[in-house]
Amino acid sequence: MTMDRTRIFVVEDQPQLLKNLLKVLSTFEELEVVGSSQEGEAAVEDIVRVRPQLVLLDLELPGINGIQVTQKVKRQAPEVEILILTSFDDEQKVYEAIQAGASGYLVKRVGPEKIRAGIHEVMAGGTVLEAIIARRFWNYFQSIQGKPATPEKKADNPWKLTPTEFEVLGYVAKGLSNAEVGHVMTLERRTVRTHLSHIYRKMGVNSHVEAVVLALREGVVDL
Repeated sequence: MTMDRTRIFVVEDQPQLLKNLLKVLSTFEELEVVGSSQEGEAAVEDIVRVRPQLVLLDLELPGINGIQVTQKVKRQAPEVEILILTSFDDEQKVYEAIQAGASGYLVKRVGPEKIRAGIHEVMAGGTVLEAIIARRFWNYFQSIQGKPATPEKKADNPWKLTPTEFEVLGYVAKGLSNAEVGHVMTLERRTVRTHLSHIYRKMGVNSHVEAVVLALREGVVDL
């Protein structure tokens, strides 16, 4: 039986780091590197052409940066997952990357197994944030909640989500992974992903973090 390998594209401007990353990724038999780039604009062109399943992307690049690469890729190939791998660990960069459509964020000092685990989590529909960043990140998002969610606000439902979609969004807002949402709601993980894709379309967002932020701002969910 042939294993379905996850097709990875790597964007890193430092040659030695790129070489090390490619070497590490090649040791994992379930991953297949299908391309790499050291520059932002070229990366966008190659990613849109090659259509990998996931991009490991540095933020600091010559030309356009990783956040701009994420925005351009998500516009042209929204199905491609993006995992940011960078030396920056401040929450503003995290916020911008996730808002642009990235599914996760790891700092470069993490080991190969952490990168591998991050790729698996993103491909399973999750969001990856290094623990110390995640705490600040979610605290930041809690601070933007303008007003507490009320029954009236929740009933308002400005995006016309179905009751099931609204329930999925509520669980996601509390930090449950897709698998955990499926367990609680007795749904298959792929069904949860389908509901999330409908939620994203109705809300005009690209990720569950964006969906949660928007719902928090409207006061229709709470954490």
